[in-house]
Amino acid sequence: MSESVIELTKKLIEQKSISPDDKACQSIIIERLKALNFTIEEFNFNKTKNLWAYHGEGETILFAGHTDVVPAGDETKWRFPPFQATIDEQGNLYGRGAADMKSGVAAMICSVEEYIKCNPNHKGRIAFLLTSDEEADATDGTTKVVDILMQRQERIDYCIVGEPSSNKIVGDQIKNGRRGSITANLVIHGIQGHVAYPHLADNPVHRFAPVLSDLVNTTWDNGNSYFPPTSMQIANINGGTGAENVIPGELKVQFNFRFSSELSDEIIKHRVESILNQHQVNYTLKWRLSGHPFLTPQGKLTDITCQAIKQVMNIKCELSTSGGTSDGRFIAKMGCQVIELGVTNGTIHKVNEHVPCNDIINLKKIYHEILVQLLGK
Repeated sequence: MSESVIELTKKLIEQKSISPDDKACQSIIIERLKALNFTIEEFNFNKTKNLWAYHGEGETILFAGHTDVVPAGDETKWRFPPFQATIDEQGNLYGRGAADMKSGVAAMICSVEEYIKCNPNHKGRIAFLLTSDEEADATDGTTKVVDILMQRQERIDYCIVGEPSSNKIVGDQIKNGRRGSITANLVIHGIQGHVAYPHLADNPVHRFAPVLSDLVNTTWDNGNSYFPPTSMQIANINGGTGAENVIPGELKVQFNFRFSSELSDEIIKHRVESILNQHQVNYTLKWRLSGHPFLTPQGKLTDITCQAIKQVMNIKCELSTSGGTSDGRFIAKMGCQVIELGVTNGTIHKVNEHVPCNDIINLKKIYHEILVQLLGK
């Protein structure tokens, strides 16, 4: 069985599924799930493919993830072709998506295959929710399927998102929540002019300087026992015409907040706009909310997962809410317990993305043990 999870991971990596193009990833998965008598539903929006599948009925454990990947970048810098799926002499599997997160998807599928073959009449329900729109806009993927499932009053009790959550070895860390994310797209309006005649112009860069100082030096909150303090980071600043003797007419600034459960997006908006108004700048501001913070406190799912990791890996796992966002933020709206558990994340989105084959095999074992603990033998 361990060979099958590596082979499935390789097969998925070989599909050049750059978001939101799924290529044949979900078709490969559907074929395997149909062999297990899963009920299959496909929800496709624009260029995005989404898969909802389930087996059994009652208390539901959902495996969630994505089949899309980010672009490979300069392929000449890769040790091996990024969509070739190559295992090196140390037993590391190279390829775009090896860690994020085709290994997680393969481990889910193979663990469920093994479990159902041994327990065809298992109690409860096992479900999958997969999308090809996680790495890009995330607007036509999991969020839309969740809306459909909520309208149908589908039951989800536990959810495992196969994102690469681990640090040094698979299972040393699981995510039991994520910070919220909101991005500000700000334009400071000035008056363009000649640098030799500043009294005839209004430099938006100068106008923004004290605003920037306040944004950087503000303590937004102190975090709490689950979340670190809210972080504000400037992502982009763009001003000027390219000429050294021209005062720009506007300055474009983009900054992002990763915020804890101590704040809401509305509080952040109000405080930013108060700073801008305090400095009397002429501005236009547009916001994009990517997701609210969510949290699964220590309980049944986290305890069972840590027990499974202890049994397979003989290590103690750590609960964490650090890192970026994931589709777990959409699934959490359904009121279920949500965690993220996957392989190590040290090479995700990088050139030469790779993961040890043994980590993939062990991840499959952990998923299988979780199924046994939740649904029984």
